[in-house]
Amino acid sequence: IAAAFVARQRTVGDAERDRTDMVADAPHPHVGGAVRAVPAPAAPLSSRSATAIQPRPALVPVSNRRGPKPSTRIDVVAIGVSTGGPNALTEVLPGIPKDFPVPVVIVQHMPPGFTLNLAQNLNGKSKIEVREGVEGDLVQPGLALIAPGDFHMVLQRKGTAVGVSMNRGAPENFCRPAVDVLFRSVVDVYGGNSLCVVLTGMGQDGMLGATAIGAAGGTVLAQDEATSVVWGMPGAVARAGLADDILPLARIAGEIDRRVRESRGAFARGA
Repeated sequence: IAAAFVARQRTVGDAERDRTDMVADAPHPHVGGAVRAVPAPAAPLSSRSATAIQPRPALVPVSNRRGPKPSTRIDVVAIGVSTGGPNALTEVLPGIPKDFPVPVVIVQHMPPGFTLNLAQNLNGKSKIEVREGVEGDLVQPGLALIAPGDFHMVLQRKGTAVGVSMNRGAPENFCRPAVDVLFRSVVDVYGGNSLCVVLTGMGQDGMLGATAIGAAGGTVLAQDEATSVVWGMPGAVARAGLADDILPLARIAGEIDRRVRESRGAFARGA
């Protein structure tokens, strides 16, 4: 599949269809009844050439990384990903230990139905539980919830608990679900006690949400250019100087786990 993807340039519409091909092709039920995918418009010609993938070293200078900031306990991890996402998530989620102490929420740009299959495939490969989110689900340590296709997923506080809610609001960045929508809700509920990760993907969905998380005192990680299928979304975050670190895909799971545990250990010790 990856070789076929590299073989020719694609429009955004082509990339959307590729993402559905990257998961198993068994029949998939719709989420919440009959729903319809919202196709993304074709990218301008000048941006289409960016989807011809050639491995290359990361080009972001060290100065574009954010400087040190006060330690903040991390209570949630939010991940945004698009083109190349199923393979990237297959690298990241199985690397997270079973006793992971905080919840994980994910937006993967995909049509309805395919996110359910993706979640099931990832659940079979991961130590933590991975599910497609359903209205009213509560976030829990060691549980990853993936937004269903064609629905924005947001976090909402429910008394002392936090749950997810789905809506079919207007697409953002031509996407529903949108990373920015999820990330904004993360800030609303958790403030700076948040870690967001922006992985491979076309466009810049997630950049505004990462801006809000960083401004609140949260942590922002981005995948590097060399290991991204398309360095659009993580590249936008990196070039804007929002990333606390820019990492190859193989290091991201370990860095998530390290930062979460160190942040919580420091606060448990009263640091």
